[in-house]
Amino acid sequence: MKVLVVLTSHGELGNTGEKTGFWIEEFATPYYVLADAEVEVTIASPNGGQPPVDPKSELSDAQTPSTKRFYKDNTALDKVKHSLKLSDIKEQDYDAVFYPGGHGPLWDLATDKNSIQLIESFYNHQKPIAFVCHAPAALVNVKANNGEPLVKGKQLTSFSNTEEEAVKLTKVVPFLLEDELTKQGAHYSKGEDWTSYTMQDGLLITGQNPASSEAVAKLLLRTLNEKD
Repeated sequence: MKVLVVLTSHGELGNTGEKTGFWIEEFATPYYVLADAEVEVTIASPNGGQPPVDPKSELSDAQTPSTKRFYKDNTALDKVKHSLKLSDIKEQDYDAVFYPGGHGPLWDLATDKNSIQLIESFYNHQKPIAFVCHAPAALVNVKANNGEPLVKGKQLTSFSNTEEEAVKLTKVVPFLLEDELTKQGAHYSKGEDWTSYTMQDGLLITGQNPASSEAVAKLLLRTLNEKD
């Protein structure tokens, strides 16, 4: 099985002068869930090359067994460093797509035309699409075949308003993800802040926050196995 992982290329945290990017744990944990199940993982990003890492995800209190494993894994580090350009990716070469979070996707993947087209193509070809934390931002401009938002009427979750308030970034982000998805007609739900919470609505799999990344990856893997 082949799974595409899409990382953000956006590294600036609004106008704060601080850096953002992808959240390492939200990449590393799912990467190993998939790789250990002998899934072939390909990594892409809008700009290709080394995607920016959210520096807060490199702090000691954000580390997990999977991030520690990642830092020592030269093959995985090299794959991330040389991510493919999204514009060179074809949906038909993969069985599913997974988007890790971090705040970066709010700025680039939300409006990236290649990403939007890829998600639509995966979904229309009956392939699972999975997102964790801020990554559902990549869905906000995705349309269903009828021209309406893909998320309309779907059960999903994402990083919540209360979690955004807790990290004091509600005034920095371009939009509040929970609000935006709800505005588009999604049936948004969440668990307690910072605890694992996932939703699956057919081929659409979402997780609320970093703690949800392993559960999202396992749901994706199970969905892929059920399709075989």
